Amino acid sequence: MQNKFFCKKNYINLFELPSNKSKVVSQILYGEKFKILLKKKNWIKIKTSYDKYTGYIYNKNFNQKFKPTHKIKNLKAIVFYKPKNLQKYKSKILLPFASKIEILKKSKNYVMFEKNKWIEKKNIEKINKKEKNFFKILKMFIGSKYKWGGKTYNGIDCSGLLQIIFYYNNKFYPRDTIKQINLFKKKKLKNIYKRGDIIFWKGHVAICINSKMLIHGYGPKKKVITMSINKTINLIEKTAKLKVKKITKINL
Repeated sequence: MQNKFFCKKNYINLFELPSNKSKVVSQILYGEKFKILLKKKNWIKIKTSYDKYTGYIYNKNFNQKFKPTHKIKNLKAIVFYKPKNLQKYKSKILLPFASKIEILKKSKNYVMFEKNKWIEKKNIEKINKKEKNFFKILKMFIGSKYKWGGKTYNGIDCSGLLQIIFYYNNKFYPRDTIKQINLFKKKKLKNIYKRGDIIFWKGHVAICINSKMLIHGYGPKKKVITMSINKTINLIEKTAKLKVKKITKINL
């Protein structure tokens, strides 16, 4: 049997250990591919195909038959039930940004991605579509709560905010800052910031949206927020005793 599976829930927490009391280290999104490494009672240890991240998920909500054709381009997409009078059958399920779906049927302004599960066409884009304007993605998350290990509208962390740009564009990028920091060459100029610069500290990362402002998932503020670059650098040095380790550039 081929060891290739896809997440069938809107998103699933990836735990460090086989327990829901364990630390959430990341998440997998609807349509994300993974391999099963081992099974342990009601839990399975998996490795994601995109970034080779490992962790445990509860042993359900995945399948093998899946050929993604499109992806979610907005922060979240409401799922509707039944093909007629869809607005009357709004569910509480939301597919997060960058989820991958397979279109099975179309009906006016809606598409069906599972049996009797529909979303509006305005929320989707073809699977291979690239979004070079990284800020268009980032600004959707402004105000979202900070959540360690998160990757969705319901909570996201600093490294997840950076990685989701690349994931949407079908380009590899590591999950954690400890690996992200080593991916690109160090920028030569110091104290001169440009749009697209990535600023790394030990265990933290932010993205410059222009020469004066940055955006990051910031734990102390408990949300994704834009801040002054210089004030942020000074604040982190003062409160966390951390200095900037590296400045690189987004390369999509």
